[in-house]
Amino acid sequence: SQNSSEMPETITSRDAARFPIVASCTLLGLYLFFKIFSQEYINLLLSMYFFVLGILALSHTISPMMNRFFPANFPNKQYQLLFTQGSGESKEEIVNYEFDTKDLVCLALSSVVGVWYLLRKHWIANNLFGLAFSLNGVELLHLNNVSTGCILLGGLFIYDVFWVFGTNVMVTVAKSFEAPIKLVFPQDLLEKGLEADNFAMLGLGDIVIPGIFIALLLRFDISLKKNTHTYFYTSFVAYIFGLGLTIFIMHIFKHAQPALLYLVPACIGFPLLVALAKGEVTEMFSYESSAEILPHTPRLTHFPTVSGSPASLADSMQQKLSCPRRRRQQSPSAM
Repeated sequence: SQNSSEMPETITSRDAARFPIVASCTLLGLYLFFKIFSQEYINLLLSMYFFVLGILALSHTISPMMNRFFPANFPNKQYQLLFTQGSGESKEEIVNYEFDTKDLVCLALSSVVGVWYLLRKHWIANNLFGLAFSLNGVELLHLNNVSTGCILLGGLFIYDVFWVFGTNVMVTVAKSFEAPIKLVFPQDLLEKGLEADNFAMLGLGDIVIPGIFIALLLRFDISLKKNTHTYFYTSFVAYIFGLGLTIFIMHIFKHAQPALLYLVPACIGFPLLVALAKGEVTEMFSYESSAEILPHTPRLTHFPTVSGSPASLADSMQQKLSCPRRRRQQSPSAM
């Protein structure tokens, strides 16, 4: 399905600098909300909201995997959900969503997980939704360069440390918020099995924020045209190391730890050391990824904004699709 909402959102350095302030205001707002209003009603509202979002995110995530299981003779029909405003020449598209029968099967399977989450709030259903949100987040948020990544990660490093160590706000919101905005790991799994109820938590921000930086390094690896993914693997191992260190320190001090305190220095530091060793620091910081799209995520790079007859719309679509292709062949840095 192709939809303008699926276009990756590029994060600029200004967005990155603003992000911790916006996140802090949101966090404080939620904290006050939980203190003033009944927790029960807020969580009911949030459950419904994340139920719908979770089903859509999970459906989008599992559809590439599910395609392998459909037989070749599967009766696949195409559908389009079109919602417009106005008529004639001034008609505007608000929603234009294309999907097929296979997408509907994925949606049905995701709905089963959604109902399971809504009725039981089971940790497995929570984690399935959490992983789907994380994967969609990494896919839809693109950092334009390494400097922006450093600003974003640096700002959120301070944000995380302040709200976890400086106040009880982060821990209170995380424990009160009954929504799949965190992955939970049962610590009493061996004793209670699937009915475990003592959890360690990892916020989705601790996955998505380093994740978009690691994805940027993967695009940088590909731009070097060396057929190696050195920076990607370095940052990936750094992430695992940072997470392991967070868990280790949490067990020693028996206190909630801001994961970004360990993840940010690891995910920036390790690739930077590799760049220093290989003499590629200049290339790393001068790399701009806004014009590039990974080969395995086919997308329309431009969407026509022409209203009018179907013929003029088709013409504009043809021009918009043929132009980037010609430019891409001339550009030395494109993949």
